[in-house]
Amino acid sequence: MSKIIHIYLIRHARQNSPLCNVNVPLAEAGIVQSELVGERLKAYNIDKVYSSNLIRAKMTSAIIREKLGLPSDDNGEYERIGLRETDFGELTGLPDEIIKVKYKDYFNQREYAVSDLRIPGGENGEEVYKRMNKEIEEIINEAISDNYSNVAVVTHGGAIRCYLAGLLGMSFGKRFTIAKTMENCSITQINYNTELKNYSVERINDYAHLDGHRELLRETFK
Repeated sequence: MSKIIHIYLIRHARQNSPLCNVNVPLAEAGIVQSELVGERLKAYNIDKVYSSNLIRAKMTSAIIREKLGLPSDDNGEYERIGLRETDFGELTGLPDEIIKVKYKDYFNQREYAVSDLRIPGGENGEEVYKRMNKEIEEIINEAISDNYSNVAVVTHGGAIRCYLAGLLGMSFGKRFTIAKTMENCSITQINYNTELKNYSVERINDYAHLDGHRELLRETFK
């Protein structure tokens, strides 16, 4: 008999720094975002919450667990290195105004790319997909073993795009066309059929729980 496992990929909440991919805690707005998505997930019968091991993802997942009444993860049992954000290489820690000037050629190429451009000194899309896919497969196997049906995975915007591109058989160079503005604490839902052993993408970048909170949207993050 087939069983559907629902995987809710959640982009971490807003961090307290606009610098590129720095490993920092959440901003106050990020705490509010996490609480709002946690409230929404109460209706989803979440069995377990995983996260990447970066601070912003761990804090987001901790708030979600608290909202759902799930045990804390003080020993890091549900942290997964493979769920980390794309390695931004030379761009890491830089402000947008420097990145847009120093790496202008890279971004111009990326805007029209079909091929999988590597971030200078960092990862390309296929590499991120492969490690994301490995972790998601392991999470699914754990869900099957534990007889769970609903799993939340707190990860990162770039990593989600890479994973979706690989899952859908897209060119990795086209991954940036997926949810140009992927909101913090948005939900992307993947279903896995245990009998057919295949996936379906049910929704992308769903942030209805942020309706009425314009101050929490990406357009206000400076």
